[in-house]
Amino acid sequence: MTTPALLVIDVQNAIDDPKWGRRGQPEMEETIGELLAAWRERRLPIVHIRHDSTDAASPYRPGTRGNEFKPEVAPQPGEPVVDKRTNSAFIGTDLMELLDELQVSQLVLTGVLLENSVEATARMAGNLGFEVVIPEDAVASIDRTDRRGRHWPAEDVHALTLAILDKEYAKISDARTVIEALP
Repeated sequence: MTTPALLVIDVQNAIDDPKWGRRGQPEMEETIGELLAAWRERRLPIVHIRHDSTDAASPYRPGTRGNEFKPEVAPQPGEPVVDKRTNSAFIGTDLMELLDELQVSQLVLTGVLLENSVEATARMAGNLGFEVVIPEDAVASIDRTDRRGRHWPAEDVHALTLAILDKEYAKISDARTVIEALP
């Protein structure tokens, strides 16, 4: 394993807003906290991604409580924060320059929503040549309804999104395995 950077994507108070509906994977924040502790203990690179929505009705809008990081996964002093306005953490940000500066080639992606910002970031990272790892217990999905009106529980959305990303854009793992493989 090369030196991996841990990306914590959009884990802000906004994810608890009722507008999102039911979320699966209730252990996500605790698991990300365990990953953060392991990274901090080893002094490995951590990057926090904050979604700054431009939609006036969004709970992720800057200046609102929803825009603040959830306390259990909040950045510590010295940990970089990349602000984004789209679903991919690479679009319109300095993330690529930061990763080049950190000299990392492997990214461990965590956060929300798996089927939105995490997936968009994973696909782009894979296309940019990064080795991407997604610990399935450190990302979360929400219930979805498709265009035909079929309801998909968050657990099914989670499983299907991971299956689509697996081996094509990312290696799917779990937090324990990722921590055990750290240098």
